[in-house]
Amino acid sequence: MTNLRDLAFRRMYRPTFQRPANTLSISKRLRTLLLAKFVFSNYLSTDPRLQDELPRLDITLSISERMSDQGLSEEAVVAACKDGNPITKDFMMQQTMLRVKDPVKSLDFYTRILGMTLLQKFDFPAMRFSLFFLGYEDKKEIPSEVKEKTAWTFSRRATIELTHNWGSESDENQSYHNGNSDPRGFGHIGIAVPDVFAACKVFEEQGVTFVKKPDDGKMKGLAFIQDPDGYWIEILSPNNMVSITS
Repeated sequence: MTNLRDLAFRRMYRPTFQRPANTLSISKRLRTLLLAKFVFSNYLSTDPRLQDELPRLDITLSISERMSDQGLSEEAVVAACKDGNPITKDFMMQQTMLRVKDPVKSLDFYTRILGMTLLQKFDFPAMRFSLFFLGYEDKKEIPSEVKEKTAWTFSRRATIELTHNWGSESDENQSYHNGNSDPRGFGHIGIAVPDVFAACKVFEEQGVTFVKKPDDGKMKGLAFIQDPDGYWIEILSPNNMVSITS
């Protein structure tokens, strides 16, 4: 009996509360929680260690049950979000890095198709890779002096960092996972445009690959396209998002 109790405590308590939440699916997590609660309840009278854990288990189980049915409640969202350390007031979202197979194709896409500006290029010969930073900035504002330009580049908001590992463009077996097939992870970046339909008309004329056109599916006025490596890009209009998210 002692071995079973100890096994329940070690093998069920620790994975349930100490493993990152994203390592268990909601259904598997619920089964684990329910089984843990059953075992813990049966041994409460014989193991005082579990007496303090059952209330925590009830709370976690309650939240997990609700999330599996309707997602996270507004109250749970508010409870989960905390104020950051005062030092974070000057933090900002600066870059998203995407690995690309062929920088020529990717640079053409992000500049000619999406209208971004190349802000700066960095080469690392010893490690055989290059970085290309792009964003929606005025070319006239890019400093000419290298040190000033570098500081300026890394002070821009929401830039795209394209990473090219030298030689990948000629490797027939090289490709990058876009996160939208199993195992799923990264989803997409988003580009705001004044008119989704007008933008997509131009994309279609330019031969861009669509995942979803504006008239497809239930979310009208929203599109998804793919870059040369297959990464998804959401095309949205800020004003349209009010009706889409309501």
